[in-house]
Amino acid sequence: MEVITYCLMVPGTINKIITGESMIRVTVWNEYEHERTIPAIQKVYPEGIHGALKKILQTESDMTVTCTTLDEPEQGLSEELLQNTDVLIWWSHARQDDLTDETVERVVRHVHSGMGFIALHSAHYSRVFRRLMGTPCTLGWKHGDSEKLYCVAPSHPIAEGVPGCIELPEEELYAEPFSIPKPDEVVFIGWFAGGAVFRSGCTFTRGYGKIFYFQPGHEECRVYDIPGISRILINAVRWATPHTRLERPEDNVEW
Repeated sequence: MEVITYCLMVPGTINKIITGESMIRVTVWNEYEHERTIPAIQKVYPEGIHGALKKILQTESDMTVTCTTLDEPEQGLSEELLQNTDVLIWWSHARQDDLTDETVERVVRHVHSGMGFIALHSAHYSRVFRRLMGTPCTLGWKHGDSEKLYCVAPSHPIAEGVPGCIELPEEELYAEPFSIPKPDEVVFIGWFAGGAVFRSGCTFTRGYGKIFYFQPGHEECRVYDIPGISRILINAVRWATPHTRLERPEDNVEW
């Protein structure tokens, strides 16, 4: 049973402290463009990337999963939905600029207030991730490669039960320099057959929200079904689940 305690941590700000056993409410947001418009990718993800991620996460007894997409009302990211989301997983690529300023600011506000945020693959260039990072988030890339994903922080909660190296026979090459701010921690580093290296799994904190960026997940390669990759996703959801969630954003207050 979920136990919620409200307390004043700073003047004028009400905080919700979540303790006890409760379901983790996960929302998987996907722009859902490639899988609808490109037949070859539809064969890889017939139920959409969001559908594949939902299948992985709903195997966990402590998670409830909701899927939304870009073309839904309010771009699939209403205020009510975000209020009832503990961790938001994000996949986007072709329509990054279609997200409105209003939607971006709504999501960022909830992250600052404690909602967890997991950005997958090309979501490095999403408007939300760039806004949270405050940097261009550019990188090098090339189609058609293979990757060895090395765990370089085995004691991190996201790495629990994950092999020291996961081999991805097919993956899109991402290469340094990756123009992100210094991560709180680099959990995974990717080495590509083409010679590139990349910080493939990084954590950040913004306000009360925990953020995990995870590079694997090119739309042409069904890598999320690889056991080590799915374990990372499940671990990341649990790690990013908020302990404290602000009822409203912090503001300047008079002491």
